Amino acid sequence: MQLTAHWWFWALLAALAAALTAVFAKIGLEGVDSDFATLIRTLMVVALLALIVFATGKWTNPLALAPRTWLFLALSALGTGASWLFYFRALQMGQAYQVAPVDKLSVVLVALLAVVFLGERPAPRDWAGIGLVTAGVALLVFKR
Repeated sequence: MQLTAHWWFWALLAALAAALTAVFAKIGLEGVDSDFATLIRTLMVVALLALIVFATGKWTNPLALAPRTWLFLALSALGTGASWLFYFRALQMGQAYQVAPVDKLSVVLVALLAVVFLGERPAPRDWAGIGLVTAGVALLVFKR
C-alpha cells in the first residue's frame, strides 16, 4: 500500500505542520504585534509557494481561470487571512495547547457547512467523531 495515495496521509502531514506552526508561532510572537507577525508569515508562505509552483512546472496563466474559480478562491483567501489574524491574536493572548484545539473547532463547522452547502452526508460514526471534537474543545474552554 502506497501511503501517499491516501487522503489521510496528507491530512496527518497537515496536522503535523499545523502543530509545528502553533508552537513556532507562539515562540515567534514574543515582542511583536500579532497582525505584523501574520503579515511576515504570509509573505514567507507566498514566496515558498511561488518557488514550489515554478520549480515543479505547475504555473499556468491565472487569467485563464473561470470567474467562479476566482470568486471562490478570493472568498477562501479572505477566510484564510481572517483565520490567521485571529489565530495569531489568540496565540499571543493564550496558551498554544488551548488555542490550537479551539481553532480546530473548524472541523465541526466544516462538517455542518458541508452538509448545508455541499450536500455531504456524514455517517453516524463520522458524527460521533465530530461530537468528540466538540466535547474536547468544550473541556478546554469551559472551566469548572
